[in-house]
Amino acid sequence: MNSVKAFAPATVANVSCGFDILGFAIDAMGDYVEVTRKEKPGLRVVSIEEDGGKLPWEVEKNTCAVAIQAMLDDYGKQVGMDIALKKGLPLGSGMGSSAASAVAALIAANRLLGDPYERKNLLPFAIAAEKAACGAGHADNVAPSLLGGFVLIRDYHPLDVIKLHVPEGLYCTLLHPHFELKTSDSRSVLRDMISLKHSTIQSGNVAGFVAGLYQEDFELISRSMRDVIAEPYRAVLIPGFYEVREALKSAGALGMGISGSGPTLFALSRGAEKSADIAKAAEDIYESIGLGVDTYFSEINTIGAYVLEEKN
Repeated sequence: MNSVKAFAPATVANVSCGFDILGFAIDAMGDYVEVTRKEKPGLRVVSIEEDGGKLPWEVEKNTCAVAIQAMLDDYGKQVGMDIALKKGLPLGSGMGSSAASAVAALIAANRLLGDPYERKNLLPFAIAAEKAACGAGHADNVAPSLLGGFVLIRDYHPLDVIKLHVPEGLYCTLLHPHFELKTSDSRSVLRDMISLKHSTIQSGNVAGFVAGLYQEDFELISRSMRDVIAEPYRAVLIPGFYEVREALKSAGALGMGISGSGPTLFALSRGAEKSADIAKAAEDIYESIGLGVDTYFSEINTIGAYVLEEKN
């Protein structure tokens, strides 16, 4: 093969109760990366589309290139590759934008090399790219984008990632309000210490959520979507958060939370029709508070990133 194009889906991190340890992928949108072999060793970013001119082209800063370089360093052979990125995700949205770019690049580059790495073994290279992008090597976006479905990061030392069951008929609605919320601001409001009481509540909700997935118990999933660690402090940064939550609950949402560090919100529901109702309710409430919003809804992506096209 001379060229491979791949797609990696958007993701929701934290999933309310699973701060920094839970994430899932959705079908609605994602990023596209095409990697082309070139004779001269080394990487080169040759095009970036739909980013508003904001993303770096330097190999040492671009998440696609950082991920592929980490893989090639481990592979032990420096292969020449040109990288073309097309963004399908808004930047700084809380939808795993940098993660999707890195994962799509890895899937394409790995196939170009003849798939020497199993999918799960690409994860450390994606984490390296996340660290370059935001200063922290979290896996709760890159892991679900790579593997699909719901993913639990049990530990980082050593890395222990578990793919969880996805109940049939579980849908996600994403709400992207038209304002910017910096990740640094979302991180700055968090507390360094939490109480024993809140630790116990959060642990129970994480356990309940995972049990709800495996038992396909939507009521248990709903009861478990409660975050007492991050959401109480971050909600004040998002206009209309509590009004939106009440409106989505009335529309049939199992629960609503902040996607990653925001400002995007997510809601889980049972069935496509209910997910569409939730999107409409969100649009109405945002209109009433004078804020624009983009809405997306889809089933949970269970397969993760994948190759779209191969060219000889």
